Amino acid sequence: MAKAVKKTSSKKTPVISSGLPIDIGISEKDRAAVVAELSRTLADTYTLYLMTHNFHWNVTGPMFSTLHQLFMTQYTETWQALDAIAERIRALGHYAPGTYAEYARLSSIQEPGSVPSAEDMLRLLVAGNESVAKTAREAFKCADAVNDQPTADLLTQRLDVHEKNAWMLRSLLA
Repeated sequence: MAKAVKKTSSKKTPVISSGLPIDIGISEKDRAAVVAELSRTLADTYTLYLMTHNFHWNVTGPMFSTLHQLFMTQYTETWQALDAIAERIRALGHYAPGTYAEYARLSSIQEPGSVPSAEDMLRLLVAGNESVAKTAREAFKCADAVNDQPTADLLTQRLDVHEKNAWMLRSLLA
């Protein structure tokens, strides 16, 4: 089975330098710190989305119909979350990462190199959802520390979804 988590380096997301200054009660330094954490959350979320969609296309075996549908439900929800995370980064005055290279650099999730068995797909998706939850939890700590309630709320919602997804997927392995 493929390993599901990797270490990443931290590189700052560029700040938007044109237009009116942002004056929302959070300093530029604090907004940059939150954006760095949100960028990792976005990268993990995108990587999980892509892996889940891949598994939806390629799952086989006696649980095909059940897993095919479950994966579609999960990748659809995850796809919709990407926009909310990226738009929060933009609202904080930074550009959202949006390339495979940036996601590969920022993500803690390692995708498998081949199509795994249905059981391994479940294990990888449990690990992937748990990785997103851990990344979002770190981002939440950062947002909470600088009194950024909208980001904290977004991350709380993401934690709920990914922890529930991990539980549902894990239950299929029991």
